Amino acid sequence: MRRLIPAMLLLLVCIAANWPCAGAKDTFAQNFTEKSWIFVNGYVAESRILQTQLGFHGQKIVLSASGSGMVTRTVDSEVYRDSHMDEASITTSVNYDYKPYTPPLTQSDLRNALCAKNYEVGSAYSETYYIDKDLIKDTKIYENDNISVYDISSEIQGTAKIGQRVQKNADTVPSLMMSGIYMGYAQIRSETIVGSSSILTLPCP
Repeated sequence: MRRLIPAMLLLLVCIAANWPCAGAKDTFAQNFTEKSWIFVNGYVAESRILQTQLGFHGQKIVLSASGSGMVTRTVDSEVYRDSHMDEASITTSVNYDYKPYTPPLTQSDLRNALCAKNYEVGSAYSETYYIDKDLIKDTKIYENDNISVYDISSEIQGTAKIGQRVQKNADTVPSLMMSGIYMGYAQIRSETIVGSSSILTLPCP
C-alpha cells in the first residue's frame, strides 16, 4: 500500500503535466492565414502587425506602406502557435509606380459599410466604402464557434477602408492587426481564415 500511494501521485503529476486543467487560461495567440491582393490607382495607406507573444517574446512582423501612384500588391501571411510551435510568416510582392494623386473636390454621400465579429474565435472584420462613382462588391462571411472566414472581392472608384483584428481572448496578444485606406480606383481581393483549423489552408489565387 505504501508503494501504491507514491505511484499514484507520480501518475497524477504526469497527467497534470500533459493535460492542462479545464480552468487554465488559454494564452496561445489565435491562428490565422491570410491571402490578399490589391490594385490601386490613386492613394494607398495600409499597415499590418503580426505577433505570437506579448513583449519581447515570440515572433513580431510589421509591414506598412503609404503614398500615391499605381500599386499592385500581394500578401500571404500566417500566425501559428501551440505548445510545440511559435511562428509567424509573411510573403509580399509589390509593384509601385509613383504619380501624384489629388482626391476629387466633391465627395459623394453614398456609403456602404459592413462589420462582422466572432467573439468565440476572437476575430473582427470591417469594411467601409465612400462611393465617388461606382462600387462592385462581393463579400462572403462565414462564422461559427471554431472558425471565421472573411472573403472579400471589391472594385471601387472612391475610397475603401478595410480593417481586421484577430485576438483570441483578453489573455492573448492580437495576432493580426490590419488597416488599409485605398483611394481612387481600387480592386481588393482578400481571404482571411481564423481559428485552430486555419493554418496551411490558404485558398488558391
